[in-house]
Amino acid sequence: MEKVGYLGPKGSFTEAAAATLLPKAERLPYRSIPDTMDAVAEGKVEQAVVPMENAIEGSVNITLDYFIHHQRMNMAAEIVAPIEQHLLIDPARADDWKQVKTVYSHPQAVAQCHQFLRECLPDAEIAYTNSTASAAKHVMENPDENAAAIANDIAAKAYGLFMAQKKINDYDHNRTRFLLLTKGEKPFQNELITEETQYKTSMMISLSSDFAGALHQVLAAFAWRRINLLRIESRPTKTGLGNYFFIVDAAMKKDDVLIPSVTEELRTLGCGVHILGSYPCFSWEELNGAKAIPEVKHR
Repeated sequence: MEKVGYLGPKGSFTEAAAATLLPKAERLPYRSIPDTMDAVAEGKVEQAVVPMENAIEGSVNITLDYFIHHQRMNMAAEIVAPIEQHLLIDPARADDWKQVKTVYSHPQAVAQCHQFLRECLPDAEIAYTNSTASAAKHVMENPDENAAAIANDIAAKAYGLFMAQKKINDYDHNRTRFLLLTKGEKPFQNELITEETQYKTSMMISLSSDFAGALHQVLAAFAWRRINLLRIESRPTKTGLGNYFFIVDAAMKKDDVLIPSVTEELRTLGCGVHILGSYPCFSWEELNGAKAIPEVKHR
């Protein structure tokens, strides 16, 4: 049986994403995003699922930076999931949730619930964890601590916690993009792919020098070929202030003509170009129907 690593512990949004993309695989939780990616490089699992981008807070920088600078792998598939955050507490404190002294969660989840925390728990201390599920696990393991976790309903069930307040994220259209990563260009092949499945090709582009119009020339290489760009993001190269590379997502599958010709043109301009992956993209709804978060069974 193939193994897939995910940002754990059990009950995380990432586990739900992994269970949806690879329902027959054995799921192994890891403490952090770097640990999850390292597990693939070290051969402990064949692939990994990690969060890459949130509609409210933008890119998950630790994922992108670790991927680029430490564990370059292949982007093999994507799933975009709706995210609903809840305030979870020990059932014995169900009536006293407003007296919570500490709220645990992942930094992105905390940021997604900023307004709720300001209005309802203004005096609570915020404590960051590696994942929302690890926050729920901490609250379960420390019932004497007057604490709460921001996490999902899967974590509530997994750790026997009470949902004191539901859907506390500040915006309704809160969605997260998860990526399946593999070692080497292993294509994602299963019954989920149909003729209607959309693809992306992700590329990392570095400019040869910072001159007027450099980025325009890069974008023009896509524009005149009528290649739609879904996303372009700059990230520091970590080699000096003002030095950046660009992550570009093209709305097409890697082919034998357009993508190679873009790559060749950019390299002729002196740019560094790396294909990070060409992969199918799924929405939560098309794979799970109307059910927002699927039931995750733990073996």
